[in-house]
Amino acid sequence: MGNQWPMGQWLAIAGYAAFLPNPRGSKGRGQAFAAMVANAVGMDEWTDILSGIDLLITTGVADPDRLGISDWAMQVGVGDLGTSEADFGGGCGCGGAGPHRHDQHSPISYASSIRTPVLIVHGADDTNVPVGQATYFHRALCHFGVEHEFVVYPREGHRFTERAHQIDVLQRSRSWFDRWLRS
Repeated sequence: MGNQWPMGQWLAIAGYAAFLPNPRGSKGRGQAFAAMVANAVGMDEWTDILSGIDLLITTGVADPDRLGISDWAMQVGVGDLGTSEADFGGGCGCGGAGPHRHDQHSPISYASSIRTPVLIVHGADDTNVPVGQATYFHRALCHFGVEHEFVVYPREGHRFTERAHQIDVLQRSRSWFDRWLRS
């Protein structure tokens, strides 16, 4: 399976339409493309993703009623990219009492509004997005009574390398989609 999980192919084989966007700010298209989200993570690149979803709905590929789709300051403090994360999120959270600009982009800020069941899979040794991010989100979902599953894989970093874990993520994800998206 290498460094990329074949999640899109795995779901397509099961009859799902898999949308794998490459929004502005993501990898593979150069520095200028990546820099388009500086001080604005969670804004225009999210709009890119929503536009793609809207197109899939309009063309009949996706059913709008059956779509499967943390704290930025904490990411600045503990993630591999450190202070460069502040450039993406628009702040670091240590500039006095909030609200801070990054709060607008942090999923944790919106946990009380989540109604969609959430599957969280995370590597215990992930230093890029530390497991504390997933744990915090899990606790918020528990607090607000959101249906979810939280799985932490031992010995795994940001990309899973153990074959048994890779297979489990694929099977667990497809089971989750089958449970919540099949009619």
